[in-house]
Amino acid sequence: MSETTHETNGSGVSNFPRKMLFATDGSEDAALAARAAADIQTRTGAELHLVHAWQGFPLWPGLPRSAYSEQAVEEYTGLYQQKARQLMRQQAHEVRGAGADLAGTHLLEGRPAEEISGLAEELGAGLVVVGCRGLGLVKRLTLGSVSEGVVSLAPCPVLVTRGSWPPSWVIVGDDFSEEARKAGELAAGIGRLFGASVLLVRTFYPTFQLPPPGFLRQARGEENPRAWLDELLKTKEIEKVLQKRAEELEEVLGRLPQTRVTVGDAAAIMLEAAEESEQPVLVAVGNRGLGSVKRAVLGSVSTKVLRAADGPVLMAPCSGGSSQWLRNPATFE
Repeated sequence: MSETTHETNGSGVSNFPRKMLFATDGSEDAALAARAAADIQTRTGAELHLVHAWQGFPLWPGLPRSAYSEQAVEEYTGLYQQKARQLMRQQAHEVRGAGADLAGTHLLEGRPAEEISGLAEELGAGLVVVGCRGLGLVKRLTLGSVSEGVVSLAPCPVLVTRGSWPPSWVIVGDDFSEEARKAGELAAGIGRLFGASVLLVRTFYPTFQLPPPGFLRQARGEENPRAWLDELLKTKEIEKVLQKRAEELEEVLGRLPQTRVTVGDAAAIMLEAAEESEQPVLVAVGNRGLGSVKRAVLGSVSTKVLRAADGPVLMAPCSGGSSQWLRNPATFE
């Protein structure tokens, strides 16, 4: 179980994770993640841990361990381990140089995503910060990455950094699920740390057609187009619930977030909203926890956002349950 603070710290942000885990691979994107982790730690006083997970095999793609002599295995393993230790010392120096305090460093051998996620659970981390490997858009859409693996496996929210930091805007995609609530609260907390504005977005797919001629006259009672009225009532209900969620986030952010209810593809709309701003944008969504097969075939909103966003993405893990709005698929989707 992850821990969060229950008192207000010097930054004015309450309920921020007590423990953070920064995962590095020494890449350019990891440098941006280091900056983000250090910035957040210095503003919240959270306990920050550094981890690097290295995997020595295969030495050459496609060749099993049995293809190498024991001497070669020992030599290469030692080389990998030496480089991993050098990387850890360098990254720890850079994080401390940015003014952050490190509570611990962890050098692990194994599959990076699994090792990082396992350590996050062991530590009780409330946030994992990891850099995107910076693949181009096409590769991001077709290939997995360590960061995506951590998002899928981690027991706590994950901040994947890319592009620019810190954010001037935070866009929260809210589907009224528990995952989205957690992502929104943490994103609002990060927004407050850096004085960013927050936009709360809810999208849905309507079932109605365009209104018939004379709709307003018909709606007054002559030929009441019930389907259209139902959709209008649904939209109003969504706006009411979204406004309530905004009021909840106001306590975290310190001011009332903006809200927007739109019709269409949720991922596309959030990404378009992020592109509207010329300033750095953090996009926050809940991870609905679709299985890998479903993600590969259909793609989830969270996966699309993670792979296509130009800036940092914050994702909260699947909580194993749905909100009352999502238990009735006919309500909004």
